[in-house]
Amino acid sequence: MELTIRQEREQEYKQVEEIVRLAFLNEAFSDKKEHQLVARLRKSDAFIPELSLVAIHNDEVIGHVLLTTITIVHDEKAVQSLALAPVSVEPTYQGKGIGSKLIVAALEKAKELSYQSVVVLGHQDYYPKFGFKKASLWKIKAPFEVPDEVFMALELNEHTLDAVQGVVHYSKAFFE
Repeated sequence: MELTIRQEREQEYKQVEEIVRLAFLNEAFSDKKEHQLVARLRKSDAFIPELSLVAIHNDEVIGHVLLTTITIVHDEKAVQSLALAPVSVEPTYQGKGIGSKLIVAALEKAKELSYQSVVVLGHQDYYPKFGFKKASLWKIKAPFEVPDEVFMALELNEHTLDAVQGVVHYSKAFFE
């Protein structure tokens, strides 16, 4: 399957939101509002246009991934990081590796932009294949109760989380 991954364009926002909505429609661990989260994040100070990527097949948007800024706070120290959320593929194209390609491209772009790490709240059997490990290994905690094995972090460069610990602070857009 021929696939192009590139930065999302403003004229694609509504189409992307519909793909996100459809992608999560039948997910058990979803509030069915991920498309609204994407719209709110785009308007927030956490939004980085270069890290909002789409997958294009036959000139049609069929997938999307978003990385936004977060901070990891411990005492008086705050370290900038990124959150991966959400990754979405139009249902008829799911299971073809498109989500994986979007994630890999987003992580590569984040590294190019000199970001050091990424956190994700996601499936414990899916995200480790990209290098994610339990965030607790670095004493990084979610700001809410969540099983340890589904809250993960990734160093984009070796040892960038060695001196980092604390609680993740997400953009307010995640909680509106």
